[in-house]
Amino acid sequence: MTDLEGGLDEPTELEPEQGSLALVDEADRYSREQWESATAAVLRKSRRLTEDDADALVWEKLTRTSLEGVAIPPIGSAADLEDVAPTGSPGAAPYTRGRTAVRPEIGWDVRPSWSGGPDGNAGLNESVLAELETGATSLWFRLGGALPGDDLAAALAGVLLDLAPVVVESPTDPVGAAEALAAVLRDAGTTPADGTNLGADPVGARVRLGADAPASAVDVGAVVAAVVPLAREVGTLGLVVDGTALHDLGASDAQELGYVLAVGATYLRALVATGLTVDEALGLLEFRLAVTDEQFTSIAKLRAARRTWARLAELSGASPEASAQRQHAVTSQPMMSKYDPWVNMLRTTVAAFAAGVAGADAVTVHPFDTPLGVPDGLGRRIARNTSSLLIHESHVAKVADPAGGSYAVERLTDDLARAAWAELGLLEEAGGVEAALADGSLRARVDDVVARREKEIARRKRPLTGVSEFPNLGETLPERAATPADWTGSDAVRRYGASYEALRDAPASRPVFVATLGPIAAHTARATFVGNLLAAGGIDTHVAGATDGVDELVAAYRPVAGEQPVVCLAGNDKAYDAWGADAVAALREAGATWVVVAGKAGDLRVDDAVAMGVDALDFLTRTREKLA
Repeated sequence: MTDLEGGLDEPTELEPEQGSLALVDEADRYSREQWESATAAVLRKSRRLTEDDADALVWEKLTRTSLEGVAIPPIGSAADLEDVAPTGSPGAAPYTRGRTAVRPEIGWDVRPSWSGGPDGNAGLNESVLAELETGATSLWFRLGGALPGDDLAAALAGVLLDLAPVVVESPTDPVGAAEALAAVLRDAGTTPADGTNLGADPVGARVRLGADAPASAVDVGAVVAAVVPLAREVGTLGLVVDGTALHDLGASDAQELGYVLAVGATYLRALVATGLTVDEALGLLEFRLAVTDEQFTSIAKLRAARRTWARLAELSGASPEASAQRQHAVTSQPMMSKYDPWVNMLRTTVAAFAAGVAGADAVTVHPFDTPLGVPDGLGRRIARNTSSLLIHESHVAKVADPAGGSYAVERLTDDLARAAWAELGLLEEAGGVEAALADGSLRARVDDVVARREKEIARRKRPLTGVSEFPNLGETLPERAATPADWTGSDAVRRYGASYEALRDAPASRPVFVATLGPIAAHTARATFVGNLLAAGGIDTHVAGATDGVDELVAAYRPVAGEQPVVCLAGNDKAYDAWGADAVAALREAGATWVVVAGKAGDLRVDDAVAMGVDALDFLTRTREKLA
């Protein structure tokens, strides 16, 4: 069982041959060269290609690279599948196409999460029952702190435990949480619903809590030995392999997948050491993975997770029937924003759609107001209804593996699977995931990914709507109660937009004067660009409006010069050449102490320049210093 030698491409009798199906008439087929020619024409119009560039360069221009180095082309083709491993059929090993051949009638398990609240747990049972009556099909409780294990029975009063699965977790006391749920199930005297889980995850506790984790909570052998008898007694799952613990710290998709493979292998070893067979051990595990608004990557990620886990189980001596991975998909918390939180509804809808298309067994949609504190009833209702709409109105769950056969998705699934297997190899070389956490090598690789992502976000190559792009500086945020300190929604989550949010948290005390050169048609593009950029850093603007010459521009600036020492020129290149230098000199004489130009400075003698592709965070920080 401990033998993880072998790769993803070694032959197996579990992979049926793939067929092909022509979906278009021969007259409607176009060659690769024809597509390149048509696409190149568009890129030449936008000046992304020159007349001398070869048409084939469109692939280089339009292909983006993920944080793990996986190339994501603009369109898939049959050639992409030449070296892709067979995916089999839904419900059959290697389970790339889904754990079951037919999706359940309910679609997927709609699983809201609960962590208690700052005012205690009065009314929690009423809220839980209301969720189950209006779309939720299971419950996920984080025990400890705001929601003590002793309160679980009261929270579950009236819940039909043979119909609604219940999952608990407690990074600080996994055995105590398991005992609390087991006691409720014993008292109920019914067979727990399929999917009920005692939720122990000692490795995840080490990731989330670090040095603050109690020794008893991260001792894999001791936790497993205590939880297995409870799980077998009450007839539930026993452990969760929680990839969101690493995702919340900023891990890439491949790192998260490699991590869950390594943690799963660690738990398999510990479970087998208690006397279980490999198949029995596999039956006690559930995998929790994050899904983001990068739709196709998230679809491929869950498919790759099942494929790689089936391969690991096969190498461990499991039967094909036991090697299917049970998946709980959770919408990403790092992708969510505190500012313009309404955009989170869109982000989580895309993520939930991807999870459903990819065949997740259970889906948790975090409420849009999660970054603001304890979600209110509106946030929870919209989160719950997101799954209901996708299942019952969009019918996303009616088809098993709807993405199957897509050239782009199949290629991306294969690439992510290989990257995940390579990450598993690094963790095993370090002595296992616990050793990699202890020596810091895993965290160092995650930090490298965080640094690369931060650089892309700073340069706005990875835009964040409402945060780095199109911010609403005058918005009034909804008020929410403070998040309990023990919930992972607070300190253990690295939000992608945190650097911009920190600037918005402390708005600049003075605005920037935007000196517009010429009529609206001449300056609006750059004035809008710089206004949005400055707002992303908590800096307001005072726009001069249409001006016809230096005297008119200075007349608009002079009344506010004392309070607005930073000036940004915004006009087209023709205006800069015609009277930009005179405008800069006159504005300085009128009181400007720091002059910026939107676009390239050229021959203008300015203090700073800002254009597409600059490090926006550096520019905003410099500008705020000049405003202070």
